Amino acid sequence: MNVAQHHYPLGSFIADYKFATAPKDERSNKPRKVGFILNDHFSMLSLAAAIDALVTANLVNSNELYSHLTISKNTTPVVSDLGIEVSANLTLDQIPMKGKDALDILIICGGFRSSLNENPKLSGILRAADKQDLILGGIWNGAVHLAHAGLLNGIGCATHPDNHAFMQEYFSRVRLSANALVCEDKRITCATPASTLQMMLELIEQAQGSKLVQSIRDILSCDRVADNGELMLSQPNDNPAFPEALRHVLALMRSNLEEPLQLDELAAFVSMSRRQIERMFQTYLNITPCRYYLELRLSYAKQLLQHSNDSIINISVACGFLSTSHFSHCFKRYLGASPNIFRQQFNN
Repeated sequence: MNVAQHHYPLGSFIADYKFATAPKDERSNKPRKVGFILNDHFSMLSLAAAIDALVTANLVNSNELYSHLTISKNTTPVVSDLGIEVSANLTLDQIPMKGKDALDILIICGGFRSSLNENPKLSGILRAADKQDLILGGIWNGAVHLAHAGLLNGIGCATHPDNHAFMQEYFSRVRLSANALVCEDKRITCATPASTLQMMLELIEQAQGSKLVQSIRDILSCDRVADNGELMLSQPNDNPAFPEALRHVLALMRSNLEEPLQLDELAAFVSMSRRQIERMFQTYLNITPCRYYLELRLSYAKQLLQHSNDSIINISVACGFLSTSHFSHCFKRYLGASPNIFRQQFNN
């Protein structure tokens, strides 16, 4: 036993990570389709953040939850704010509004140098999308085009601070917000690349729930700034709201996956009784210590199956299981597929 050794990988995921996974053959709903209209000089960083959230949602859930496509005003490539040309999948005239290929969400991507002038064709398409009950969004100054189409009247919105004067001057019926992100009445708008990621997580949480979003955050937002200014990776026991004893127990669990500690041993390390440990876990994590520990080990196994070529036997040993049959039973019970099937699905 090595209580001090931290062999859990950097950027470790909390136990809830595994709940985001389900077998692909149990898919019940078609993927939600998201279209991104690219204005000239759109923010490449914002678009990347938005798409990254959707792609990561698909990766942590074995079912394909989202598909996305890019849309331009014409057939020529769109130049981003970085000077990189992007060839879009469709033009404005080709946006699917009805039928099996219809979009569910349509987002206008702006940028620092994007034009704020109205594009009549775009305004018409946005109004048509509204009639089809699509969720409409704007990134950076994309909200300006929703306002041109009359789709933000009486509704709050977020846009980049450089565009606030323009919005106040020309769209008095729009409730301009000082916040970087506003979600209201099937409209979702944000002002910066950082808030773009949060905007997409809001959309995902509305449709898929908070557990999946927490899994995405663990992957895309797993860092924090330490007191000395250095960037550090967050760990599940970093929550300052947790008692020191709980954070210590969580660290011990993470440090001892191959040879799991018994609950009495964990309690002894923090000078508490077994019952006190159980109450602490229920209060702060709403789960028993044994269940949390098991899910933590299974989350570790999940990562090894995804990102290593190690054998199932070795992975089961590394995660503290005495037999591969018990490991396979637990893995299938909690993640919906056997280790072999899960690995095949992830690699497909």
